[in-house]
Amino acid sequence: MDKLEVKKLTKVYGNKTVLKGLNFEVLSGEFLSILGPSGCGKTTLLKILIGIESSTAGTIVKNGEDITKVDSSKRGMGIVFQNYALFPNMTVLQNVMYALNLKIKNKGKAEEEAIEMLKTVKMEEHLKKYPHQLSGGQQQRVAIARTLVLKPDIILFDEPMSALDADNRLMLRREIKALQKKFKTTMIYITHDQEEAFSMSDRVMVMNEGKIEQIDVPNQVYNHPKNEYVKKFVVEHLIEKVSSIEKCTGIDL
Repeated sequence: MDKLEVKKLTKVYGNKTVLKGLNFEVLSGEFLSILGPSGCGKTTLLKILIGIESSTAGTIVKNGEDITKVDSSKRGMGIVFQNYALFPNMTVLQNVMYALNLKIKNKGKAEEEAIEMLKTVKMEEHLKKYPHQLSGGQQQRVAIARTLVLKPDIILFDEPMSALDADNRLMLRREIKALQKKFKTTMIYITHDQEEAFSMSDRVMVMNEGKIEQIDVPNQVYNHPKNEYVKKFVVEHLIEKVSSIEKCTGIDL
């Protein structure tokens, strides 16, 4: 089975080690959430995986090929950023077509594929609008469509819902999972939100201060936290959230 393997990945800035010899793998078609607080190294890890930043040491192997020093455009990966990163002077359709135009010389074919992808993310009615005319949730759908239309093997998400309200977050969670099921794409999802990680993931990787504290299926992480950090950061937080809902609603969860 195809997979992504990360071996002894290390990143040092000056005298600070941001990533401390990380070892993990992601299977083909898997949804892995990388969960941790701000400053734990998860976004640095994402940038190294996609190839927009280099590692100090270690290797990244994709489907048996060492891609540690391969250009980001040749890694077969896509990324969805926290701030959408749409071109403000382009329409929704033009934003999705932008990268396709470099890949497909036939503009008619590129437009056809872009429109089909916008239908998939329920944005076909807005294809002539500009980003400033869209809500945050709609902009994020366009950003996801722009990434998916290139058919990457792996999609990386950098806290894509942190700027959205609760309703949009819940809706996008469902839609991202549905898209993964439809396209069978491997997804690596960065978040600091415990509930988000546990509701979406096949496995959760808990990070702290540049190292992996635990990586396992959500049920195992919750019921068998590996250490005190995982217990406090993950388990106690989720228990407290459930308790708060029970107090507010009177419903026994």
